[in-house]
Amino acid sequence: MLTIYHNPRCSKSREALAILESACAEHAQELQVIDYQKTPLSIEQLTMLLEQLGGNVQQMLRNTEEEYVAKNLASADVATALQAIVECPKLLQRPIATFNGKAVIGRPPEQVLDLFKEMSSHE
Repeated sequence: MLTIYHNPRCSKSREALAILESACAEHAQELQVIDYQKTPLSIEQLTMLLEQLGGNVQQMLRNTEEEYVAKNLASADVATALQAIVECPKLLQRPIATFNGKAVIGRPPEQVLDLFKEMSSHE
């Protein structure tokens, strides 16, 4: 199953969701949409996402948010950064899509299609 961590108020996230809906229909793949603002992620879930993204916690953070500067997250270690996301979900970069142990950040939104390259090799 393909999953998107989505913020409906974000235009990039909405674009990525539309791309995934179309691609999932084409590949007969189920899509799970998680609004992480309404259903915040746990430390365990964020740790798994971090691993799927390749381990760079800074790429998971929205460095344009006031809280990023206020909490001095530019130099934060992984535990501090993930805890900040738990406490303030809007710090999570969006959208993030996952499939089969891999994750991509949909910036630009078309980047989520990279997951379908993985899917093709598993069909």
